[in-house]
Amino acid sequence: MKKKILVSILIIFICLACQVIYYKTFGVNEKAITNKTESTLVEIKEKEMSSLEDYEARYNSKTYGYTAYILHKVQVYSIPFTILGIIIAAVCDFVIGARHLETKEKGQALMITFITLGIICQVLPLVFTIVVKYGRE
Repeated sequence: MKKKILVSILIIFICLACQVIYYKTFGVNEKAITNKTESTLVEIKEKEMSSLEDYEARYNSKTYGYTAYILHKVQVYSIPFTILGIIIAAVCDFVIGARHLETKEKGQALMITFITLGIICQVLPLVFTIVVKYGRE
């Protein structure tokens, strides 16, 4: 128990030291937002706004277009979170669960949950499109 606490404190101190060294070397010399960074941010914003306008034009409604835009973003960003959740569940199930059966059950439940949420996030934009496009007629 003492070894685990000591290792945890050591890891925390190493992380804090790395942050301090990073900010001492890079934080003072550079400006937070340069003109190039600002122009890049403006370009990204214009691209996203045109994408949002495309969704609004496609659905002939500002509300439906905004909802479809958000669902598309959820669909894209759910993939890495689902994979990360499955990896965590697999570690709980196969690695830790080899010695502790209650952790094995938690790992299996987590895996089922993440797979279900991943499938829902992938199918939800399709269901929304079908309902809005063909259900309103």
